[in-house]
Amino acid sequence: MVSLQEQLLKAGLVDKKKVKQVNQDKSKQTKVERRTGTQSVDEARVAAQELQRKNAEKAREANAQRDAAAAQKAIMAQIVDMVQKNRQSKGNGDIAYNFTFNSKIERIFVSPAVREHLVAGRLVIVRLGEATELVPRVIADKIAERDAGLVVRVNKTTTEVDPDDPYAAFQIPDDLMW
Repeated sequence: MVSLQEQLLKAGLVDKKKVKQVNQDKSKQTKVERRTGTQSVDEARVAAQELQRKNAEKAREANAQRDAAAAQKAIMAQIVDMVQKNRQSKGNGDIAYNFTFNSKIERIFVSPAVREHLVAGRLVIVRLGEATELVPRVIADKIAERDAGLVVRVNKTTTEVDPDDPYAAFQIPDDLMW
């Protein structure tokens, strides 16, 4: 195997005098290091290691961001899949059902049976982009675990009555529409 020095000599890039001078300087340096017990710090090597460390850190941050974006995309795909597989029909749409979304009152038209399911809390309204879908409560709970902002309306049926409630004696009719 031919050394780098020999290759440079053959190519004519260095002469024998320069090779001899470099070898002498190298041997002097190693003798000094052996005597003093200290190693000379190669600034170029330290700078290269620092640059390599910074590049590795940037690469780790970029990988973490890419992984987070991929995870978010996967979660959204799961949500879309759950909604597509479990969406319920709104019926023939003769009754307006109002709900709030982003501090705006929205309206969907549902059948009387679907309205009863919404009021009872068996069906939940989920908003994907501009589409409004109805899904069963169990599916809505799974969607809320992944992204609670997509679940628009959850009617919880509670049978507990607060003992300090001054309006406990006045029941709200089920057919009340607002």
